[in-house]
Amino acid sequence: MTRLAVEPAHTGTLDQHGELVAAFFAEHEVVPPPGGDHGELPDIVRTALAQSVDGAAPEAVHRLLRDYPPETHLSDHDGLGGWHVHFSRNGTPARRWVGQLIAAKLALVVAGDPAVTLGRCAAAGCGNHFVDQSRNRTRRFCSNACASRTTVAAYRARTARNS
Repeated sequence: MTRLAVEPAHTGTLDQHGELVAAFFAEHEVVPPPGGDHGELPDIVRTALAQSVDGAAPEAVHRLLRDYPPETHLSDHDGLGGWHVHFSRNGTPARRWVGQLIAAKLALVVAGDPAVTLGRCAAAGCGNHFVDQSRNRTRRFCSNACASRTTVAAYRARTARNS
């Protein structure tokens, strides 16, 4: 679910037509905001991600928790017979639902949740954040495109030096 925080931070919206977001919204009876407008939430989340990755004071996470206080409760809505924690009520307006979810998840990350590692893309000129779900938590790039672009640039630089 922390991956849900990265998209609005990069794009300014949540692609309600994307598979992940569409499934979350449908499962939790959330109606997407008109035009995907999440107001200032993406900017706050972008700052929160940067502060988390940089090890800075989590002022933006504090703001998220203040502006979008999670409504923590247990749910078994998926019909699998098991309870799990939710941070927002089903049917909550989209901006608030997303804000509550992201506030809670980023608070857990800042508090040291060992299951989630955030990173910043190492590709020149990118700077996007990502959730590192690799086995050994050593991911360096936000996408294969950034990794490939960096690899090609390094190869060309080596080739130019050897010419």
